[in-house]
Amino acid sequence: MALVTGASRGLGAHIARALAADGWDVAVNYHSDDDGARRVVDEIHALGRKALAAKADVTDEDEVPGLVERAGRELGAIGALVVNATGPQPEIPLEALTWRDQLDQLEFFVKSPTLLAKAVLPGMKALGQGRIIQIGSDMAERALPEWSAYTAAKSAQHGLTRVWARELGPSGITVNLVAPGWIPVERHAGAPDGDRRSYVADVPLRRFGLPREVAAAVRFLASDAGSFVNGERITVNGGHTID
Repeated sequence: MALVTGASRGLGAHIARALAADGWDVAVNYHSDDDGARRVVDEIHALGRKALAAKADVTDEDEVPGLVERAGRELGAIGALVVNATGPQPEIPLEALTWRDQLDQLEFFVKSPTLLAKAVLPGMKALGQGRIIQIGSDMAERALPEWSAYTAAKSAQHGLTRVWARELGPSGITVNLVAPGWIPVERHAGAPDGDRRSYVADVPLRRFGLPREVAAAVRFLASDAGSFVNGERITVNGGHTID
């Protein structure tokens, strides 16, 4: 069974459906969008898999253990964890940046992954295998002005991935990160046309990526084909950032 956080819409919903298409039962975690979560669950049922709408704040130390316990009880052992949930991502110039702004990003991209990984770890160790897949961002490479809080937290998330890959590998658990570029989903509906055009102009493939292309990277890492990939960062942005 796979647990996907922030899966009532956006990339999380696409990832949940893609994993179901590959034969996974899926716990669809969400924070507030009851209707969206139910729609994703219904879509997974239509694919012939079991699903659960699992409401929980994945930044809350008291709620995460309950989320994992319920998902395991109702759908079976968690073999894959996809850490996707996110929150607001404001642009803040340094002059206005506060420590609270930094903490807001760290809550989602350091605290939440830590709580979730710790909660699923005993079950994965009992299975002798597991997949932890984090959804990161290519913003760590782009280094855009006024994005320092988000960029710092996403960079830290990548660091967690690398360390945990070494630490958990002996238990048969792989840890990897998928780093999308700007992949338009519901929350980008109001993005100005000028911003869209200038972004695409900098992408070698001259287009936006599609949610299914991010989901495809997750599917690979969760599949048998990805079983020997560990500690890696797979960037899905059409070559927008190339080392």
